[in-house]
Amino acid sequence: MATHGDPPRRPWIYLIVATGDIYEDIPQAQAAARAGADVIAVIRSTGQSLLDYVPEGATRTGYAGTYATQENFRLMRAALDDVSAELGRYVRLTNYASGLCMPEIAVLAGLERLDMMLNDAMYGILFRDINPRRTFVDQRFSRMVHARAGIIINTGEDNYLTTADAVDEAHTVTVSQLLNETLAKEAGLADWQLGLGHAFEIQPDLPESFRLELAHALLARSLFPDAPLKWMPPTKHMTGDVFRGYLLDGFFNLAGALTGQGILLVGMMTEAVVTPWLSDRDLALRNVRYVLNAAGNLAEDFTPPPGGFIDRRADTVLREAVELLGRIADHPRGLLDAIADGTFGITRRPIDGGKGLAGVVELGPDAYNPALELLTAEVARA
Repeated sequence: MATHGDPPRRPWIYLIVATGDIYEDIPQAQAAARAGADVIAVIRSTGQSLLDYVPEGATRTGYAGTYATQENFRLMRAALDDVSAELGRYVRLTNYASGLCMPEIAVLAGLERLDMMLNDAMYGILFRDINPRRTFVDQRFSRMVHARAGIIINTGEDNYLTTADAVDEAHTVTVSQLLNETLAKEAGLADWQLGLGHAFEIQPDLPESFRLELAHALLARSLFPDAPLKWMPPTKHMTGDVFRGYLLDGFFNLAGALTGQGILLVGMMTEAVVTPWLSDRDLALRNVRYVLNAAGNLAEDFTPPPGGFIDRRADTVLREAVELLGRIADHPRGLLDAIADGTFGITRRPIDGGKGLAGVVELGPDAYNPALELLTAEVARA
């Protein structure tokens, strides 16, 4: 970073590359960086979150993604180091620390100099049916590792809006952001490492949908002023009409510019049609570049009037979030009971259900974990 410098502007442009073959991912990632991407995310192979081990070596047979392994991390980081030198700006690398090997993958990411990791407190519980106790134990330790390694976490609130209505359940996103912030700070992460998630997923045909999206994005930006928020593009309501999709992505990019988001995931007009071609990515990056060049500093001029539509909507969502936090606190077992009741993503996950509970044991009075002790001391110094 000291040698090549950061991208000259925010938000950072975040683009996904994952063919299943690490040796195909590398040239695609370098091409994306040359076309303007600031962050390359390599999606994991389908189902890897349910493996209770980390595969080894360079892999060429992933499904809808590429396996997260230490060697794959090393190869991609070296390739992005090369293109960073070529471009004169540091290109960041993202992967996924979630599932049954969240802590192990977090350690490998730190060893191989990854910059961001998907690491959400509840994603594995809700969407992969991993046991809640196992998930919270693992996310605490993995986040302590991320804090020590200087890695930015990305949380997964956007996923709730793929199963729940983006208007009716907007307050659950805010609650999850607040919970992710609290759990992250307890593990030692600083504000600059909190890539809290939210998404542009309101039904486009709904009247005033863009104003509602702005209200939700501005609320997140106001609640977490020092966090590099990760703003996710429309996916649920993409129809296969690539012209409509390209326009929707343009509106999403404009919302990101207007509300000062920190990390902008590039939307694809072929979402829900095919795995994007290189040409699709190139067009998507042109869309982002045009909007950010034309309106990148518009946040300086955009302040919704007090008492107006956007202000009222943000106030409503925040009040509903506070009420929901109160109800969660009233549960005998707090957040665990709330998850069992289907509070987030309308998905019910019982406390003792799901995968991985056998891997959780209560610490005895004489238990000693030197890694935990060292990381705790690091958190205390921070």
